[in-house]
Amino acid sequence: MSPRAKQPKKPATVAQVRIIGGQWRSRKLPFPDIEGLRPTPDRVRETLFNWIQAAVPGAECLDLFAGSGALGFEALSRGAKSCTFVDLAQASCQSLRDNIALLNTTSANVVQQDAISWLKQPTATADKANKYHIVFLDPPFNKNHLQGICQLLLDQQMLHDNALIYIESEPGAALQCPWTMHREKISGQVHYRLYKT
Repeated sequence: MSPRAKQPKKPATVAQVRIIGGQWRSRKLPFPDIEGLRPTPDRVRETLFNWIQAAVPGAECLDLFAGSGALGFEALSRGAKSCTFVDLAQASCQSLRDNIALLNTTSANVVQQDAISWLKQPTATADKANKYHIVFLDPPFNKNHLQGICQLLLDQQMLHDNALIYIESEPGAALQCPWTMHREKISGQVHYRLYKT
């Protein structure tokens, strides 16, 4: 048998994300190691959830460009009522569904669709109106998606009063947000901001 034949097959999911707090604390969830998928680092997530800890219990959450689902699963672990994960990549969505089953939760659903297209759907507006207390927005870096997405969230009336919007971007990304800046910080190559409606 040749040396090549002896090599083990690379698994479909080779990366993991660890839930930091709540009922699933320290649980590790697998996700596909695909190009461009970069879960929010543990240190950034810990800071974010320190900022929003009082708002999470009972909150309805939206995780746009969900990827590994690190933010949405962290919120669910800490008592959020529900989370909608939106992502385009088939591998990511399958991993999200698998992890929802692994955690045995009925509080999450997965939408496999481009986040911007999903936000634009007029037929879904009535269902989405004033629905979300917390939005996690972590689009691909250097794609200039943020401004348009923030405007869509506003135009589609998807946010409760006193909602929180978390935005993650590359440092220096320009953004004129329609909401009030509450907190912001830069950690390495991640600029993260929290807004209140």
